[in-house]
Amino acid sequence: MNKVITYRVDKLKALLLLLSIPLLNTVTYGQADKKFLRQGNREYGDGKYSDSEILYRKAADKNNTSHAPVFNIGDALYKQNKFEEAGKQFVENARMNDADEEKSAAFYNLGNSLLMADKPQESIEAYKNSLRINPGNPEAKYNLGYAQDLLKQQQQQQQQQDKNDQNKDQQDNKEQQDKNNQDDQNKDKKDEQDQDEEQKQDNSQNQQQQQGISKEDAERLLNAIANDEKNVQEKVKLAKAAKSKVRTLKNW
Repeated sequence: MNKVITYRVDKLKALLLLLSIPLLNTVTYGQADKKFLRQGNREYGDGKYSDSEILYRKAADKNNTSHAPVFNIGDALYKQNKFEEAGKQFVENARMNDADEEKSAAFYNLGNSLLMADKPQESIEAYKNSLRINPGNPEAKYNLGYAQDLLKQQQQQQQQQDKNDQNKDQQDNKEQQDKNNQDDQNKDKKDEQDQDEEQKQDNSQNQQQQQGISKEDAERLLNAIANDEKNVQEKVKLAKAAKSKVRTLKNW
């Protein structure tokens, strides 16, 4: 006789998020499988999640076509905060399951695992898959809304961060440009000062050269004038002497 699959719901509040982890009990298969599942459930109930995971894996090894141990392994991993590993178990469970209720539960727990792994975008799709199969699941609706709000908040924060980064880049570019402009101005000013100093030095040298030439020219000019004056005086004397000789001559 087949036993009805039962669920045990563990409720965990994280912020406003209500997490429920359904735990599959036994289903009809070999006696050894049921033994490991029962032992795993006891360990799970005592909070020994690592031990329960080991027992659930033993049950899965005894019957690799059974989906119940796979689901329970996911629950045990979830309780150990191994959310990504737990998600893989729920994906596998959903693939193996044909029953709508169990498949919906697998997608729901997958959504919880993804949400706790900080993957709200992926969790939203998982919750939607759960609700497509079981639209009346209130917790799936709540968690879907929470995940959507969380994703929106993260996107807004990312947009604000991008804006802040852009403003910072613009401010850094402006400061760098201002620094470059100031450096250029300082360089131009220094070049002008160097040119002024060089011009002053050239003017000073020219002035000194001009003063030196003027002194030499003055000496040469004075010497020339003195020589010219001497020559003129000599010429005047010669002229007077000649004139005097001419007057003494008699015309016989």
